[in-house]
Amino acid sequence: MIDGKILAQMFLSGANNLYNKRHTVDELNVFPVPDGDTGTNMSMTAQNMAKSLLEVQSDSVTRIADVMSFATLRGARGNSGVILSQFFRGIAKSLKGKNKCDAHELADALMQGSEVAYNAVMNPTEGTILTVAKAAAKAATEAENDVLSVIKSAVTVGNATLSKTPDMLPALKKAGVVDAGGQGWVFILEGVLYYLESGKIVECEKSPEAETAKKSDTAQQNIDTKDIKYMYCTEFIVEKRNSGVNVLNFKRAIEKTGDCMLVIDDDDIVKVHIHTNNPGFILENAIKLGTMINIKIDNMKHQHQSLIKEADEPKELKKYGFVTICAGDGIANIFKDLGADTVIEGGQTMNPSTDDILAAANGVNAETIFVLPNNKNIILAANQAMEISQKNIVVIPTRSIPEGISAIMKFNSEKSPKDNETAMNKAVKSVTSAQITYAVRDTEADGKTIKKGDILGLVGSSISEVGKHPDDVLFALLDGIVTEDSEFITVYYGENIKESDAKAVAEKIEDTFEDTEVFVKYGGQPLYYYIISVE
Repeated sequence: MIDGKILAQMFLSGANNLYNKRHTVDELNVFPVPDGDTGTNMSMTAQNMAKSLLEVQSDSVTRIADVMSFATLRGARGNSGVILSQFFRGIAKSLKGKNKCDAHELADALMQGSEVAYNAVMNPTEGTILTVAKAAAKAATEAENDVLSVIKSAVTVGNATLSKTPDMLPALKKAGVVDAGGQGWVFILEGVLYYLESGKIVECEKSPEAETAKKSDTAQQNIDTKDIKYMYCTEFIVEKRNSGVNVLNFKRAIEKTGDCMLVIDDDDIVKVHIHTNNPGFILENAIKLGTMINIKIDNMKHQHQSLIKEADEPKELKKYGFVTICAGDGIANIFKDLGADTVIEGGQTMNPSTDDILAAANGVNAETIFVLPNNKNIILAANQAMEISQKNIVVIPTRSIPEGISAIMKFNSEKSPKDNETAMNKAVKSVTSAQITYAVRDTEADGKTIKKGDILGLVGSSISEVGKHPDDVLFALLDGIVTEDSEFITVYYGENIKESDAKAVAEKIEDTFEDTEVFVKYGGQPLYYYIISVE
């Protein structure tokens, strides 16, 4: 039998173990491109949970499980992070109402976590983290009647299933790797097992908060605290008095007293987050719903933690707004010029969290806010932000920068939200996206033998060309994707390409493809020499 404190220490140890081994998971990327980030995304999602576990003191299994669920929901990054948050959502649902849990109840929680994660994915694929977690959970339910045996069985079968994932997915077999997400989940379980066997929590090798602070030092120094409109970051969980409490009335009562509001009505509890100048008013209204737990109030002026800069005077509510995600100052400026209200820095190597996207959308004063993820690994987090937001968010599932630019250019402020959504989705399908980067390891992919350092040309998510020089690969790609119906070629050059070289490339493209209009623009993106759009 375990209580909330033990449960918290178990998964704190698991989160730290994953963080310490995140680079191992990153290196399991099927494609040999320099943006393998499954380990980074999963570990940052788990570390958001770890941070919350360090701040809460409770003996209740229910309360700890709710904290883990809420923290991973808000901190979810990338597809792997969103799936991980769904595991903990299922675990929390299974442990609802329990002050302690025994081995069988813990095993059942792992199984329900697996089931909720499966249901959250539109087209589940076997040979992924879902398969590994399901097999581990099934083994846990069949284990002997003690917690240590449950986790031992989960780890043993999880590892065995992980080793079989290359036989389930041909892409894994060709790349010579196991599934990255499955490996991440096994690392979490192994961290849990380490705690149960030793009584010690796996020590986090380096604080991710320290890394984040280091990256953000300059930005934080430039923030004037007088620009922080709402001083107190207030968050807590309410255990409902009964199922008939009116959560909608609570939302309406507090929504004008702050910003970045998040109110999630989840079965027997309500999860609340808001930036406000009057936390007392928020708590007075919340206590009408039931018993408050895990109350946390931070003074953001004192701690310099605000990431959203609000104007001193309220802005007039406009009809439409845009939030877009990209890497590269040139591309960010292009989106701003096209009307984006907020540009979140991120993309291939740093996927923003659900909370990042939610906060950005909450900072846009518009009736309808369109979100452009511009990366297939950010779409799930954007959808999760849309589902829990109090605002009317519409996600256009753009998978690349060219798709995002094509979508926002199709926007018409005179049309309805639905008509704009239809038009932008149609525009996304009319553009062909390609990218040029380099290989980070030897492998075989898409029928090609690849050596570390080779230049790779990707069309969509497939490796189409392999060469030794970015310009050679660029023209090989264009030969394959430019047709007689193509009208526009746009090339965005990255931070490692000189302007003079980009101009020379532009002239050569114009000479080669005389019947198309050619645009070469500074993108400033890292890792990718060129991003190409053909329409």
